[in-house]
Amino acid sequence: MSPAATGAAIGLVGGLGLLLVVVRLRARRITLDQRLAPYLRTRGTSSLLRAPDARGPLVTLERLVAPFLGDLVRVVARIGSPTADLRHRLERAGRQETVEQFRAQQVVWGVLGLVAGLVLSLVLAATRGGVTVALVGLVAVVTFVAVLVPDWLLGRQVQRREERMLAEMATVTELLALAVSAGEGAVGALERVVRQTRGELAGELARTLADARSGTPVVQALERLADRTGLPSLARFAEGVAVAVERGTPLADVLRAQAQDVREEGRRALMQTGGRKEVLMMVPVVFLILPVTVLFAVFPSVVVLRVGL
Repeated sequence: MSPAATGAAIGLVGGLGLLLVVVRLRARRITLDQRLAPYLRTRGTSSLLRAPDARGPLVTLERLVAPFLGDLVRVVARIGSPTADLRHRLERAGRQETVEQFRAQQVVWGVLGLVAGLVLSLVLAATRGGVTVALVGLVAVVTFVAVLVPDWLLGRQVQRREERMLAEMATVTELLALAVSAGEGAVGALERVVRQTRGELAGELARTLADARSGTPVVQALERLADRTGLPSLARFAEGVAVAVERGTPLADVLRAQAQDVREEGRRALMQTGGRKEVLMMVPVVFLILPVTVLFAVFPSVVVLRVGL
């Protein structure tokens, strides 16, 4: 390694260390609540002899890493999605993990991105050389992108899950209408459909049925179903069923109308997708097929002109 590359690598490592120190100092600001907590905290009344024996290398490593992990989680919370929005998206994705667990996952991705960016920068500094500031910027960009990768994957998971729920909704609504027409009530129809079907929407209906069995009114359970998802069709379905239960409207007719609306909406979405694909299909026609056609039409004439000359 040349002296210039060695100097650039040392400067890169020093700049990253300084950046980490600054981030830690900014994240470790002591708030008023933290200052007053030692004076307001109540002492435990249990005996220390009954405390579990927390010894071992893993426990020691966890205690050493915990403060740094907490600081990194707070930094990620500042640059990532808001907590309320992230909690709602996790619920829409059907994931059982908490916001803190997702933030810790983002921290792990950020650390992996930091390591990858550092290795890439060191390789570039050793082979081609480069400005230390540019290499530090490269590491920062790779780390930032790695932190945002779980958020992007969560958005994709939410989108795919809601697409599956929308595809299942018409069939599930028809099954509910058949069960109600056979004499079942709202709760009985939900129970029969949940028992006979599988899928994302069936899982959400199972949660609604569990809420209804636990004493929650059916209308309120359906409102919770609408709040848990981001689909307007499902929100209209829950609202329509709730209004039918409250006012005594024939529930089977309401469910059939809901199923028809879902199918019409799916048909409109399919037509819109086809329209967008039609525009994309013009790209190979205009830039590939049309030039080749023009070339085949013009080439014989060019040959004849050259022969005649």
